[in-house]
Amino acid sequence: MSDNNLHIAVVGSGGAAMAAALKAAERGARITLIERGTIGGTCVNTGCVPSKIMIRAAHIAHLRTESPFDEGVGAQQAPRVDREKLVQQQQARVEELRDNKYESILRDHTAITVLNGEARFVDGHNLTVRLNHGGEQTVHFDRAFIGTGARPAEPPIPGLADTPYLTSTSALVLETVPERLIVIGAGFVALELAQAFARLGSEVTLLTRSRLLSSEDPAIGEAIEVAFKREGIRVLRQTQASRVGYSDKEFVVDTNADTLRADQLLVATGRTPNTEALNLAGIGVETSRGAIQVDEQLQTTAPGVYAAGDCTDQPQFVYVAAAGGSRAAVNMTGGEATLDLSVMPGVMFTDPQVATTGLTEAQALEQGFSVDIRVLELENVPRALVNFNTHGFIKMVAERDSGRLLGVQVVTAEAGELIQTAVMALRAGMTVQEIGNELFPYLTMVEGLKLCAQTFTKDVSLLSCCAG
Repeated sequence: MSDNNLHIAVVGSGGAAMAAALKAAERGARITLIERGTIGGTCVNTGCVPSKIMIRAAHIAHLRTESPFDEGVGAQQAPRVDREKLVQQQQARVEELRDNKYESILRDHTAITVLNGEARFVDGHNLTVRLNHGGEQTVHFDRAFIGTGARPAEPPIPGLADTPYLTSTSALVLETVPERLIVIGAGFVALELAQAFARLGSEVTLLTRSRLLSSEDPAIGEAIEVAFKREGIRVLRQTQASRVGYSDKEFVVDTNADTLRADQLLVATGRTPNTEALNLAGIGVETSRGAIQVDEQLQTTAPGVYAAGDCTDQPQFVYVAAAGGSRAAVNMTGGEATLDLSVMPGVMFTDPQVATTGLTEAQALEQGFSVDIRVLELENVPRALVNFNTHGFIKMVAERDSGRLLGVQVVTAEAGELIQTAVMALRAGMTVQEIGNELFPYLTMVEGLKLCAQTFTKDVSLLSCCAG
């Protein structure tokens, strides 16, 4: 692409928007990037980066209190947690990454102009920007990309809006560790933060309308619930908040089971797309509950307008957003690219971690497959044994007649570090027999995939420690 007259308006500056802007500029387009808030979007500022720092700090605190080697190493007293200093360390790294990966790149890029303000589409080729420092500017574009992300949802619980409850955003910069914390939610974000606060010293109660991780294989939620109870986290299934009140620095949460009280309330029940201010209906962009509908080419229902990331109907992972933004840019500049989400990894950074890819057993059956499944308990994985940490499992779903791998679900320490191997096996159309015959390094967690694959044809408990 060498047509330097092509002008693309990019609304947003997060993972999807930055990928779209950089790829489109690489292909010869001029870019006007519009951001109403902080450059960098959710991941670096209020999502992936700060949450994983907090989770890691909490993990260190937990190990200093309790580990599988306490008889030989010696258990310590509960560590002193200075939450204010942890937040300072966390935010310093956030600012460093935001500058290195977003702000400095935009400052130095001659093909990208940044406008700080709120965009609103006028028609299919024009938008107005209400500038943060005052005034308004009109931007004419040949193509437009929307990557405005999402924000924490506020469920319609009576009284909630009138209280100073925490969201995933505000919880990450909370400078104190609450003595008592109630968490409403049962998805990735809720569970990650619930465990992190518990490990930093909070007494945590978790409310879920049905069960933990209700969209995943039921065994996953059950394993995480067991792990949480082992750490003293109270899990209340089939429990809904009917009213929330706040007085004398205390939250009062009425539920269908009981009345609960806490110093802080964290609500993590999903995210709402940031699309309501864009006038999308006015330019023919269809949405569903605010989420922009896109096709495989990342095009919306309006010609020349593309979108990706958390503001769309795609899975809310930053790597999906970035991949979508990059492919949209190719399509906006005359190329052809699609985003294939048929084999997508997902990771939850609790301890143990949860990692999945492909189809669950239930999904495979719904799609008409005749399936064969195996579940490998971690007592059969040498790495888990030498770590003295055998909590969790590896599950494989395969097509019965061919042995072709259809999906993998893992609950184990460092599950996120092994799931990409399963992704590559799925992409390659490998059978479980082929996976079982591959060379895997001994005393690694990823060797568990080989061992699970071997269980389709043999009893791995009867193998020598590193038998192929």
